[in-house]
Amino acid sequence: MLEIEDSEISLMRPPVVTIRTAKPRDISELHEMIGLLAIHHGDISASTPEQLERDLFGPTPWISAIVADGSDGLIGYAILVPLYRAQEGKRGMDLHHLFVRDGHRGHGTGQLLVDRARETARLAGCDYLSVSAATGNLKAHRFYEQMDFTPRPVTGMRYMQSLS
Repeated sequence: MLEIEDSEISLMRPPVVTIRTAKPRDISELHEMIGLLAIHHGDISASTPEQLERDLFGPTPWISAIVADGSDGLIGYAILVPLYRAQEGKRGMDLHHLFVRDGHRGHGTGQLLVDRARETARLAGCDYLSVSAATGNLKAHRFYEQMDFTPRPVTGMRYMQSLS
């Protein structure tokens, strides 16, 4: 039988990732990842770090964010936005953004972010969590369905009007 010295054996360890609520010190990396997600979808990010800080930590926070913190910095994030279904009297949260950096996808970080988003919504008294994905983004569709999201039909057009 061939003996192998311990020094010749190396096992890959999974990276340690902490899922936590975003803090003001995360603004720069979080803003960078928002830009990367925009590029991924062929969009241009027009947001600024100052706007993000205002909306996360200002006098009237508008959104909440969860981050995946790796040993070398942030590797992913989720942004949650409150929703309300007046006809049902139900509170909800929209998982507005979910992003994991290249090189860190496929290791469960997205699932951990979704799990924390669910927990955050439940603790806020929400009845549901919603998420959307572009029509042709089949990989995202499969991911959300594996995470027990139920596809819902689009029931009409969404309209918008600038207030500035």
